[in-house]
Amino acid sequence: MAMTSSKKNKAARKIGFYLGLIILLTISLFPFFIMLMTSFKSSKEAVATNPSFFPKDWTFQHYVDIFNPDIFPYLAYFKNSLIVALTAALLSVVIGIFGAYALSKLKFIGKTTINASFYTVYMLSGILLVVPLFKIISGLGLYDTKTALIITMIVQTLPTSIFMLKSYFDTIPEDLEEAAMIDGLNRVQIIFYIIIPLAISGIISVFVYSFMVAWNDYLFASIFLSDSANFTLPIGLNALFSTPDYIWGRMMAASLITALPVVGMYAISEHFIKGNLTEGGVKG
Repeated sequence: MAMTSSKKNKAARKIGFYLGLIILLTISLFPFFIMLMTSFKSSKEAVATNPSFFPKDWTFQHYVDIFNPDIFPYLAYFKNSLIVALTAALLSVVIGIFGAYALSKLKFIGKTTINASFYTVYMLSGILLVVPLFKIISGLGLYDTKTALIITMIVQTLPTSIFMLKSYFDTIPEDLEEAAMIDGLNRVQIIFYIIIPLAISGIISVFVYSFMVAWNDYLFASIFLSDSANFTLPIGLNALFSTPDYIWGRMMAASLITALPVVGMYAISEHFIKGNLTEGGVKG
């Protein structure tokens, strides 16, 4: 009887877990479902007073329209976003690796204070940086350039990148470094041959985080960019609202396609992290 009762309790907990998971996924994915269905609706059906979940007359015209440069220069905005996001994410990771290694493995005066400052910056909102960054960017003559946005995104993501990477580097045994030094490796070689391979999961996570922040940024892009030729996708989508070409289905189609690179980044990172690339270098 006791075993039967225990099995029933386990089954009930399992059912409750899956039921809660289904409810959570339904709530989380429902807005994306509405976006997807709206992107296939005609213009009149999308704003109908009696809306339906599924389109009555399916259309792919909205997806065709967003790639028409006469209606919406989606590919130009996509290119700008890709350049900014990839460059900012790559530089944030490269700088973050060296900064995190110094804070994790080296001993120097002021290390505790610098560590504390990164924790403090990590908790502050990025909007506090708008005014000082605007003055710096304007003073350098970089206003309304993609370079300005790249610098801004590096400043925005670097504290978190260092914070996250340091946590990964702290878990790597110092015995590995000592053994490498005995074999004649210097600090830079240790970073490339030992630290990076062992912390690849953390590095990929930081890259995806930095890419996502730069890709979705609207605040800094709206401040530092004024020429439509330099617009990124968030600014371009917002600008579409104030044009005669603004249509709900078109907006939903553009928004869904804009989300695909981030989804792809998560899928790629999960593939690498789940692979055998993150196994430690110390065996028991």
